[in-house]
Amino acid sequence: MAEVLVLVEHADGEPKKVTAELLTLARRFGEPSAVFLGGPGTYAKAKDFLARYGAQKVYVAESADIDGYVVAPKAEVLAGLFGSAAPAALLVAATAEGREVAARAAAKTGSGLVWDVVDVAPGLVVTQQVFGGSTIVRSHVTKGTPVITVRPNSAAPEEAPATPEEQQVDVAVSDAAKAAQVSDRVVEGKSGRPDLTEASIVVSGGRGLGAAENFRLVEELADLMGGAVGASRAATDAGWYPHQAQVGQTGKTVSPQLYVAVGISGAIQHRAGMQTSKTIVAINKDPEAPIFELADFGIVGDLFNVVPQLTEELRKRQ
Repeated sequence: MAEVLVLVEHADGEPKKVTAELLTLARRFGEPSAVFLGGPGTYAKAKDFLARYGAQKVYVAESADIDGYVVAPKAEVLAGLFGSAAPAALLVAATAEGREVAARAAAKTGSGLVWDVVDVAPGLVVTQQVFGGSTIVRSHVTKGTPVITVRPNSAAPEEAPATPEEQQVDVAVSDAAKAAQVSDRVVEGKSGRPDLTEASIVVSGGRGLGAAENFRLVEELADLMGGAVGASRAATDAGWYPHQAQVGQTGKTVSPQLYVAVGISGAIQHRAGMQTSKTIVAINKDPEAPIFELADFGIVGDLFNVVPQLTEELRKRQ
């Protein structure tokens, strides 16, 4: 079977859930080979995870040059693997960094790039949602090695235990790739909630909450369900919630099993970031709110009455 490269998305060596999703997708049309790019000594944290989710081979590139600079060194390593491994495709998580690495690798190798994919079928036919999600597009790369960025939560990860062959990759980074250096890192404090882009349940609040202090209603509901907290652009622009929690076309794209929209009207900008959610529940007092066109279940009512009742009912059932 053809070899399919999967770029490991990780945090200091700890693989993220989307990596398991990519390995699962790769098995549909080839043998998944993980590519681990990180600082010295970080691969050990990922080894068991990659074996559990079916990596047949792992290309290990650990170097201070990869960790000490921005994305250019990673793209150079991937471009080199295109020549030596001759893969059928490269799958990358559609995260902020993943998209840039993928674009650079595609440009360096003269390969076709497909962006923000929600499904990959046999034959490398990919599905995208474009124009704010109003149009479904299926396409196939015809030039070079297909480079595909996949939206997190687009596939259910499936374990397929394997004993991968490990191959060390020499890292030789050009001077041009060292133009942007990492000067400092700040570790963000953890809230105990799952990562927004990887959570299976997301509860988001919008303009209808009226003030920053009312986001406690959203947080409490999310915590009871073990979910993440999101926000609309209107809420983050108003300073009611941090911008890193923004869901939408100019924020983060999520695709959880359950998405609860609290006080969000459903502008196209927001819908573009959450409409692939498996089940959507909307709570809004305006029966004409666009979010109801997308929702599987809608509650027309005052969120300050509905959300406390919902929270109390969930608490009783725990």
